[in-house]
Amino acid sequence: MKLDTHLHRIGNDIVAAYLVVTDEGITVVDAGLPGHWNDLVAELSSIGRGLADIRGLIVTHGDSDHLGFAERLRCEVGVPVFVHSGDAARAMGGEKPKLEMPKMRLAPTTGFFGYSLRKRGWRVPPLTAVTEVADGDVLPLPGAPRIISLPGHSPGSIAVHVPAADAVFVGDALTTRHVTTGRAGAQPAPFTDDPAEALASLDRLAEVSAAWVLPGHGTPWHGSPADIVAAVRADAARA
Repeated sequence: MKLDTHLHRIGNDIVAAYLVVTDEGITVVDAGLPGHWNDLVAELSSIGRGLADIRGLIVTHGDSDHLGFAERLRCEVGVPVFVHSGDAARAMGGEKPKLEMPKMRLAPTTGFFGYSLRKRGWRVPPLTAVTEVADGDVLPLPGAPRIISLPGHSPGSIAVHVPAADAVFVGDALTTRHVTTGRAGAQPAPFTDDPAEALASLDRLAEVSAAWVLPGHGTPWHGSPADIVAAVRADAARA
């Protein structure tokens, strides 16, 4: 789905990944679930592009619902996969901390897990090789994406700022749709390692200038990062 001149989304409000499309090639941000491979190919075809146009994949953090087709893209197409050093082990199959289950409602939770099953989320191949990145890095990829460290959801959670697309991709640093309650609106993401650290990290996101804030779950936010950060913090205070 085209969002703007250089922006496309695959997936939906349950799980999403993004494409930055330029004349020089395409940068993919996050890899959704394994079944999103077909969505990726279809989206590329709809704009007259192919897998060979992809120059790199940036993973916002090492959770399985962001790694979906990453290893396939790396192995079959030779696309490098960029992961923050703090999440490299996690993305390569390392253990995650055990977290308390978030609040749940039957229909949204069933919908989330049902969608994950349909998109083959029960078996996500871990990455076997990554290119590690760090805060402040500007990657040699289409759109010149800049890495912003946002630890909290995981140690290596990042935002990816692409000025050429006037967008910042935030992974699970925040959400606009809670996957297990179905509640819409800007709010902290569930399944977060350190919720307090995640909220504190949003200070860095609020400083970014962009017209789009694009989460891994929920509707795209067409507005400023500062405004969505304020909305997330207000929601956290109410909770």
